[in-house]
Amino acid sequence: MAENSTDHFFKDKVLGHPSGLFVLFFTEMWERFSYYGMRAILVIFLTGALIGDNPGWEWTSEAALSLLGTYAMLVYLTPLVGGWLADNKIGYRMAVVIGALLMTLGHASMAVETPTFLYIGIAFLIVGNGFFKPNMTSIISKMYEGHDEKKDGAYNIFYMGVNAGAFIGIMLCGWVGEKIGWSYGFGLAGIFMLLGMLQFYYAQPLFGNIGDKPKNENVDLIDDLVNNSATVSSSGVKLNRFLTIDYILIGVFIISAMIFIINDPLSKIGNIYTFNFTVAGMTDSLFFALLAAISFILLLIVRIPRYVTIERDRMIAFSIFCLFTIFFWAAFEQAAGSLPIYTRDYTNRILAGGAATTFKVVDLIVTVVPLCVITYVLLRLFRKTFNRIGLSNIILGFSFIIVWAIVLYKLYIEFQSTETEVPITWFAILNSLFIIMFAPLFTKWWDSKYNPPASVKYFLGLALLGIGFGFLAFGAKDVPLGAQTASLSMAWLVFAYLFHTLGEMCLSPMGLSYLSKLVPGRMVAFMFGVYYLAIAIGNKLAHYVGGDIEKITNDHGLSFFFLIFTFIPIGLGLISLLLHPLLKKLMHGVR
Repeated sequence: MAENSTDHFFKDKVLGHPSGLFVLFFTEMWERFSYYGMRAILVIFLTGALIGDNPGWEWTSEAALSLLGTYAMLVYLTPLVGGWLADNKIGYRMAVVIGALLMTLGHASMAVETPTFLYIGIAFLIVGNGFFKPNMTSIISKMYEGHDEKKDGAYNIFYMGVNAGAFIGIMLCGWVGEKIGWSYGFGLAGIFMLLGMLQFYYAQPLFGNIGDKPKNENVDLIDDLVNNSATVSSSGVKLNRFLTIDYILIGVFIISAMIFIINDPLSKIGNIYTFNFTVAGMTDSLFFALLAAISFILLLIVRIPRYVTIERDRMIAFSIFCLFTIFFWAAFEQAAGSLPIYTRDYTNRILAGGAATTFKVVDLIVTVVPLCVITYVLLRLFRKTFNRIGLSNIILGFSFIIVWAIVLYKLYIEFQSTETEVPITWFAILNSLFIIMFAPLFTKWWDSKYNPPASVKYFLGLALLGIGFGFLAFGAKDVPLGAQTASLSMAWLVFAYLFHTLGEMCLSPMGLSYLSKLVPGRMVAFMFGVYYLAIAIGNKLAHYVGGDIEKITNDHGLSFFFLIFTFIPIGLGLISLLLHPLLKKLMHGVR
């Protein structure tokens, strides 16, 4: 039997997989460390008081979340361009290096702590993410060609790196930012992004020609995304070309979306208006946002019916799932915006006596145990690859020395104090912790005969998410109207993050899975863009609504704010359940 072109990668294995996978594991871990570490402290820093031991900038929550929302939205759109450039122009490995370097510059800029450098830094992070994010998984896909039976396990290991990076990044950047200084928190994210880039760059010999610069450089991005999505007849003629009306709607969508993306943060942060008008009580930003949404929905309405029956029905089903995805992320991403504000202003985080000791022990366990497991993987990688990529391993080892030094210093400081103030950012690590705890259970469930259909998974994801916000609403029921502070139990946050994570595990992995099952291969690029657009809109919508936490709390109460995110997801989940017969019919046998 002939040897596959990628078989040589499997001759040098760590934990049953090619050593190159673990280079990608640690590279992705440091990128997620920097991304989630920075994001964990951004809103707290921007909205923090101007005076104090660690002053912030005292922005309004509306301004801070508008900036965060635009950043989060673009983070999910730029990979479409970055992935295309890597596929057709520069190659996957070079794209990863460029992206990591740009993100390093972005974090360094934010550490300067001036408005100009903040905006420059966020711009670098957005563009860098576009190069980095889509191409790590592309390298894995190429590495496992001919070894599909190992691919699921490879992605599980890789996504453990994602969660490990998020976990450690939030914990360390959050603690350093809150306890020592915001600049140090932003700077720490940049240091590990740089070290991750260098570790990956000097590990190139492990990858052979995977991810090299492609030979064909004559592909146009618009042609690739648009024309390839047309149905092709047996004679090779495209039957569903983009018509004039399609291009008009695409143009209206892009122009309206860009005006909204630019105008929303400018108006809320600098009181600068690209346009300054109201329509039917809507601000200009909201008007252009709705115009973009309507034009895109119309594009789907006029285009999808022109496909052959089975393709048309499956695309309609996938579009419905994308609609649910928007509202899921609009609620879930409150974790990056309004929830840190709630944690800071309305939660009693001061512990003393036995409670403080218990928290310190729990904090020690959840910090040290995962780090020990990852360090063990690091040592296994060293044993297999030090002779071939010694400099890469030295850089990686140095990174872990820094991490362990910060962790031990953090634990020393915390155990020295008699009273403990739980960091605001500490609660954000619960999402990664719960994923690590429950992922094996969900994997076993999805692989069993009790694996529920798509509509039920979306119902479970949305309903569990809504229940999580229900705990917060119940906990805040006695907070007086317009109250600026309160001392609510931390237990409500723990329950909220638990149910949010359970909802995420039901719904989040489904999107790309059903994309591959429902969409014909030639249209994956186009519908991949639609799916990422749904997540991007969800992220922007999350912080557009979350930015009104102060206004809604003053007018209707804190509990009412969380009830919005309780009833809407649960209601949409019930709609998904009611749509099960229709969705089953539209999917034509796809499970």
